[in-house]
Amino acid sequence: MIRTKNKFIGTLSVLTFALSLTACGGGGGETTTTGGGETGGETPTEAPTASITVPFENTVALTGAGASFPAPLYQNWFVDLNKQVPKLQVNYQSVGSGAGVEQFTAGTVDFGASDTAMKDEEIAKVSKGALMLPVTAGSIVFAYNLPGVEGLKLSRETYVDIALGKITKWNDPKIVADNPDLTLPDKSITFVHRSDGSGTTGVFTKHLAAISEDWNTKVGEGKTVQWGPDGGTFIGGKGNEGVTAQIMQSEGAIGYVEYGYAKNNNLTMAAIQNNAGQFITPTDEAASATLANVELPENLRAFISDPEGAESYPIVTYTWILAFPKYDDPNKAIAMEAMIQYALTEGQKAAPALGYVPLPQNVVEKVAAAADQITPDFTINVN
Repeated sequence: MIRTKNKFIGTLSVLTFALSLTACGGGGGETTTTGGGETGGETPTEAPTASITVPFENTVALTGAGASFPAPLYQNWFVDLNKQVPKLQVNYQSVGSGAGVEQFTAGTVDFGASDTAMKDEEIAKVSKGALMLPVTAGSIVFAYNLPGVEGLKLSRETYVDIALGKITKWNDPKIVADNPDLTLPDKSITFVHRSDGSGTTGVFTKHLAAISEDWNTKVGEGKTVQWGPDGGTFIGGKGNEGVTAQIMQSEGAIGYVEYGYAKNNNLTMAAIQNNAGQFITPTDEAASATLANVELPENLRAFISDPEGAESYPIVTYTWILAFPKYDDPNKAIAMEAMIQYALTEGQKAAPALGYVPLPQNVVEKVAAAADQITPDFTINVN
């Protein structure tokens, strides 16, 4: 087996039905060659870059399930990848991060997806092992349905109290104080939340717990929580799709959704107050400013609960593809390599138009290095 360092860094080149994954890692092309498979304790030796051709004689299909947060982007990626490589098909089901982690852990899918990185105790339950590969990022926004009201601002205390059910009217004094130039109606607030186990909920509640002891005590954080400890009207929607639909059809509603869903469905979004006290409107630039203030650790698990920076949007998360280090079917291992390669190269170019944030280059390099662990581990040509 030929082990090539950082083989995912490079250009995805597709000519008719041929997919070439070309290694161009740093450090002079260090490789390890073994005769009958990898064994522990071997010392890497310098060797020319090797190429092994493994043809797809038949169509190779990958199945994945998980987060609804990145689903529109993933569907775009997988459709385009299939157009370029017809023998590679990826079927992704938007079932929520909770269900995605469960199916990945059970081994009923080839890959999972989650908006919250798996914890050590969750990883320990995956018999095949788990690689967590952040492939994009995005904001979680407060989208609302209040005709005639645009430019809404919500201070930290105000949006926490809305989510707790303490504030139940749009003309509540706290909302009025945040928005002295707006005319706010005497209308009841309906708060829309996720009804399924959700990484979006996990990220959202982790942020609220970080900025509010009241929230942390009464609700806490998690993929599922108990809503409305202080009263109010709450309704659930399945997936980001369901929350978006509920907001669109319920005048007076407000809820949390991924920025791309709000943007692509023309939902009105509130500017919310960040750690520095600034009211930040959700934009691609604001999310990028947040990521610029976050150092992704070597294990690729970053929990951005309350980012610093005067221009940072307060609720931003990476979202992860969950992969196995080894696949019993060599063709599926090759297909996973190709899928991740595409996500890290051509896929990043599609992110902004759909409301997602491309990965910083240093993060791409870290993800590529982690993805090198997927086996079979060699430079390939698929014809």
